[in-house]
Amino acid sequence: MNSFGKIFRVEIFGESHGESVGVVIDGCPAGIDLKPEDLMPDIIRRQPGGLGTTKRVESDIPHIKSGVFQGRTTGSPIMIEFMNQNQESSDYDEFKMKPRPGQVDFVAMAKYRGFNDHRGGGHFSARLTVGLVAAGAIAKKILEGIDIKARIIEIGGSKNYQAKLEETASKGDTLGGIIECSVYNLPVGLGEPFFYSFESVIGQLLFSIPSIKAVEFGEGFKSAKMQGSEYNDTLMDISGKTMTNNCGGITGGLTNGNQIIFRAALRPPSSISKKQQTLNILNGNEEDLVIKGRHDICPALRSSVIIEAATAIGICDLTMINDMYKHK
Repeated sequence: MNSFGKIFRVEIFGESHGESVGVVIDGCPAGIDLKPEDLMPDIIRRQPGGLGTTKRVESDIPHIKSGVFQGRTTGSPIMIEFMNQNQESSDYDEFKMKPRPGQVDFVAMAKYRGFNDHRGGGHFSARLTVGLVAAGAIAKKILEGIDIKARIIEIGGSKNYQAKLEETASKGDTLGGIIECSVYNLPVGLGEPFFYSFESVIGQLLFSIPSIKAVEFGEGFKSAKMQGSEYNDTLMDISGKTMTNNCGGITGGLTNGNQIIFRAALRPPSSISKKQQTLNILNGNEEDLVIKGRHDICPALRSSVIIEAATAIGICDLTMINDMYKHK
């Protein structure tokens, strides 16, 4: 529910406007060099700044509570906590009775019978992805030599998106975007049949990131329009290198030695400052809603590092599973 992984296990905790958010990582090997400052480069990449990002700025200092002794991992669970210090909870009071269109307000209230923390989206908030980024930074340390790079390729349908962001912000609206991620230097054969295939693992983690609504590996949706003679990747040498890479580096759910490539589509955020209509759940009437507060205009602006982190977590778990076969 709030955890992922078979061996390298990651569990997130906290709420957007609670005391803190964080992550517990179990299954990390002992002896990994780990200090709070090692996590900061990726954490800083996730932080807001500039046009299109929220005005809520947290220090995001990682407090390592357990699992590290004298700068090295001990093999026991690693708990990392991030304090929340810049909340404006009153901005969300209205949404208990007038849920925001497209937001989690209504469905979370129904699922948890009104006991959920509604402030800032509570446990559903993208605030919790700071814990994913921390876990991903540790996974990257374990995956030495494997290179994971994600980048924005499009926002609001445009590759040159600065003007689009400015125009949309001035109108009180929001934008979606597309992020492409590549992984280099993976071995052949990473992944398991069917339910823990490489795509299954990465896909599950990606869809755990707020705003992601679609994922494609390799040619993805384009492959549905191709013929087999066009799509098939011809094997060139024993390393697994192929003439083309239509499958995105994955064959039969297993890595094939080529570059992994996938794209994730992020929807526009629901919290827009334009006037909208919603249902007042107390009286059953449709009413106007104007959303105040501090929200991202486009989630893609801060999500590249989160996608890298999710990918690293999945690959780390699959690598540890693969290692079990070597000892049999």
